[in-house]
Amino acid sequence: MNRTWIVIPMYNEASVVGGVIEGLLPSFPNVVCVDDGSSDGSQEIARAAGAVVVQHPINLGQGAALQTGIEYALQDPDLGCIVTFDADGQHRVEDAREMAGRVLSGEADIVLGSRFLDDRTKLSPAKRVVLRTAALQSRMATGLPLTDAHNGLRAFNPYVARNINLTQNRMAHASEFVNKIAKLAPRWVEHPVEIIYTDYSRSKGQSLLNSVNIVAELVLGRN
Repeated sequence: MNRTWIVIPMYNEASVVGGVIEGLLPSFPNVVCVDDGSSDGSQEIARAAGAVVVQHPINLGQGAALQTGIEYALQDPDLGCIVTFDADGQHRVEDAREMAGRVLSGEADIVLGSRFLDDRTKLSPAKRVVLRTAALQSRMATGLPLTDAHNGLRAFNPYVARNINLTQNRMAHASEFVNKIAKLAPRWVEHPVEIIYTDYSRSKGQSLLNSVNIVAELVLGRN
């Protein structure tokens, strides 16, 4: 995994990000956290835990943070794989390791995490409906038959990284990502992952109402 960079968008995650980074480093020695205008000292904690920290002076949104992290990782001439990983502890290192392995082996250009390929992830009925609706809309719009269109755990090679160029700074970037993958048409697979929902990640994460709004915006063609 020495040829892999973990990209973590980060905004006011001081209470958890250190543990997330420390959990990653034994498997992934290259971790870049893109601090998106945090005011709680997340930057210092991430650096102390062993990550490279790139800072946005103001909050630009998760899409912008991911794009900055991707561009940083692309500067590595030996880059083999990029993995996007959440700062709030929802993602599992084991899943990231398996997904990166599939990219590095040459099996696929991009491996997309899905919480719907097995039954490990526990979702409320309402959130399950919203995520299923988003996946259905994405399939109708792009022709890409994903089971989970809004999963932030992804692994991809430099070819994909160079051709992403996210412009949706806020949460709609997840749908933009899928749209760009559909147009690029790389070799892709989905990989079963478990998303760990805690009280903290629920309080930090995208609300159900925001999820519904994103689906509505996509259906109406605003993005």
